[in-house]
Amino acid sequence: MQNHQPDQTTGSGIFGGPSPIVFPPGKNRVLSRRGYLPTLCPAPATSGSSPLKAEFADNNQLEAISLECLRGFHTLFSELSFTLVSGEALQIAGANGSGKTSLLRILCGLSLMERGGVYWNGQDIRSDAMNYRTDLSYLGHRPGLKGELTPRENLRALTTIRGKRPDEPEISRLLESMGIRRHHERPCRTLSAGQQQRTAIARVILSDAPLWILDEPATALDDAGVTRLAEAMADHLGVNGMILFTSHMPIGDSSGIRQLTLTGGHE
Repeated sequence: MQNHQPDQTTGSGIFGGPSPIVFPPGKNRVLSRRGYLPTLCPAPATSGSSPLKAEFADNNQLEAISLECLRGFHTLFSELSFTLVSGEALQIAGANGSGKTSLLRILCGLSLMERGGVYWNGQDIRSDAMNYRTDLSYLGHRPGLKGELTPRENLRALTTIRGKRPDEPEISRLLESMGIRRHHERPCRTLSAGQQQRTAIARVILSDAPLWILDEPATALDDAGVTRLAEAMADHLGVNGMILFTSHMPIGDSSGIRQLTLTGGHE
């Protein structure tokens, strides 16, 4: 299938430079930039951070073309287009009700858009859903854990679902890096909200998917948890991973992250 190349508007999408790109309702476009700033390059692994993984392909690409989303008779956004490539992170910002979660669900293939298309490496995600879902790891508003299972068992289940044998040393390392190793044999329903969120983030890392789509991943995390999340995101970008996320709070150094702001909704 032929790759789609939408015309793209220029502008600053880098924090710390000129103001982030802000779009009025109905017209949302963002220019793709390849790469990320050195501040997001992963530091050498320490006891509290993840060791470097094998790199993903450097030519992965997610394209959203002329997306339109309605809620009832209200248009949340339209003509929304952007491109995300290997090694990039894009934050979706906006007030409550502006369509951030709706956009993420469209990009995951969980919700339908009114118009437009989403393409992964040139293929419509609706026609190539199986391959796309293999390359995608999504974390929604809820952790998505089985409450009766322990953190370790939840991670084992993920690897089994993805057709792999559980790697116990890797699972132990992830539990340690996310600060939940000493809780790994407790049912997740008995864990705090922050501990459940740390486990959910560990599942995203373990998925070994190049594309992460995260809806408020810092929810319920304390300062140490946010730091661990920031380290995981930086490590992922450092091996050609891609991240598209929403967050109402800073996550680490955002100087290399583009921002797309939806201006519908209510403050």
